[in-house]
Amino acid sequence: MLLLVDLDGVVYRGTETVPGVPAVLAARAAAGDDVVYVTNNAMAYSADYVPRLVGHGAPVGPDRVVTSARAAGVWIHEHLPEVRRVLAVGASGLERELREAGFDVVTVGRAATRMHEEGIDGWAAAGHPDVVVVGLDPQMSYLRVAAAADCIRAGAAFVATNRDPVYPTPRGFRPGAGSVVAAVATAGRQEPQVVIGKPGPFLLEAGARLVGADVRRAVMVGDALTDVAAGRAVGARTVLMLTGVTTAAMAEQIPADQRPTCVAADAAELEAALRELAAQG
Repeated sequence: MLLLVDLDGVVYRGTETVPGVPAVLAARAAAGDDVVYVTNNAMAYSADYVPRLVGHGAPVGPDRVVTSARAAGVWIHEHLPEVRRVLAVGASGLERELREAGFDVVTVGRAATRMHEEGIDGWAAAGHPDVVVVGLDPQMSYLRVAAAADCIRAGAAFVATNRDPVYPTPRGFRPGAGSVVAAVATAGRQEPQVVIGKPGPFLLEAGARLVGADVRRAVMVGDALTDVAAGRAVGARTVLMLTGVTTAAMAEQIPADQRPTCVAADAAELEAALRELAAQG
């Protein structure tokens, strides 16, 4: 069985381990299940998650984490094969994933600096990129939005890593990638051509490809309704964890046609749910 597992709110919450969940995943991996982690977060490089997951006691290999940044590179290769130059609007993880995917990457910070210093528009400052990839940019500024929007209006394709409006931090919720995408879309007068992350299907499809599995036979384990929606979009079964952003009261209000296959309040219920799903084949 293939388990596609979200990270924050499922395996850990901030720096704290979600009690028992890594051990459940480790037991499933020892029994032969493939465990692949899929996250909308595009700020960190995918391999950087490995030591973090090891520290929480979760089973993980060197190629078992798919971020929306990594999946964005895969999507561009598949759907826009002529692309060479990409403007990256985001943190260092996005830039690194796109460079590793083989693209000539210019960062939006560099483009914004050139706009200011040379008095040129964003399209010229970015070197006429073929695609603008937008994720969560903690350093977002007026000129960064302007640079990205100039490129989109000039004809560059617009790819969003995800549209999560906020993301959780130890200090509460902060603006997410969706907030940055909305600013660029408004200024560029165009919506993204594709949104890579959940609730869309592509992130899960990319995760299944890592292990050569049929995504329709996977189980998506997540703590948000977007995780459930992504699982349903690819025809996978889903387990909604009540260990993160979704409460039991919220789960009870989910419409019948959008409900997960199972709901698990904790690690023990997750273990039982996965055992039952595995028995079903």
